[in-house]
Amino acid sequence: MSSVIQVEGVSKTYRGHRALKGVSLEIPQGGVFGLLGPNGAGKTTLIRMLAGITAPDEGRIAFFGEPLERHHQMRVGYLPEERGLYKTMKVGEQGIYLGQLRGLSRAEAIRRLKVWFERLEVDGWWNRPVSDLSKGMAQKIQFITTVLHEPDLLILDEPLSGFDPINAQRIREVVRALSEQGTTILLSTHDMPSVEEMCSTVTLVHQGEVLLAGGVSKLREQARQGRVRVVFEGEAIGFTAALGAAAELISLRSMEHPRHHEAILRLPESADWPEWVKWLASEVRLIACEPYATSMREIFIQAVEAKSAEPLPAT
Repeated sequence: MSSVIQVEGVSKTYRGHRALKGVSLEIPQGGVFGLLGPNGAGKTTLIRMLAGITAPDEGRIAFFGEPLERHHQMRVGYLPEERGLYKTMKVGEQGIYLGQLRGLSRAEAIRRLKVWFERLEVDGWWNRPVSDLSKGMAQKIQFITTVLHEPDLLILDEPLSGFDPINAQRIREVVRALSEQGTTILLSTHDMPSVEEMCSTVTLVHQGEVLLAGGVSKLREQARQGRVRVVFEGEAIGFTAALGAAAELISLRSMEHPRHHEAILRLPESADWPEWVKWLASEVRLIACEPYATSMREIFIQAVEAKSAEPLPAT
């Protein structure tokens, strides 16, 4: 699979603070790429470079194999976390103006805006001043102006911030549809359920460095570390006695049903999964047994905490 963006050894320093420290990553063409990290990790610095707003002090950024230059901005759509529209303009004229800045003719901008306004249910706001818009409605308008010129790379920084659940889901659906149509999307967010729902690959940065990167399903499987989820009926003490040394008991909790319990176990690497399940079912009344579903939130927290616990380098 070809790459839309290649970042090689990129570093950036602001007033003595190293925001990025030799970051390297690739954004594959198509799909949704998640850029994750806690506040202050360097995500915004990297995003501003990918959007062509700032340049690295060191390293290289390529766009479809070419050194990233200003003219490539016409093929990029960027929705920053800090929203901004001209409040004195009417909504329709605002959209036309921003569309023309991205190379569209006035007529083409109007045509595309009408399609998008109807799609996101803002068509009654064309002649209203931007100052009349609610926060959520203003975010819809800015999202529309970001995708209006049909960019090859769409960068979304916390695109769901401030939306109610219904409109947040509508934006998720639009993002998935754009991805299916061939748009490459970089999604930067703290909303881990959205990452699990939409992203195919992710990179996690912390303190200006890449902590982990890869496909979401592969990262979740690696983080599972042999854990399984078991639901059984009966006495907890009987279950632990039957379990013995066959698996490591990580957690055990009672469920709403008075005799149902959930256990998280870690199986030995040598365990044969079908045979192990068969054995367990012979020992206890088994209701469910499945691989433990590691969440991206859990992976995120574990990676950041592990990095934070590392000793500082000697000076």
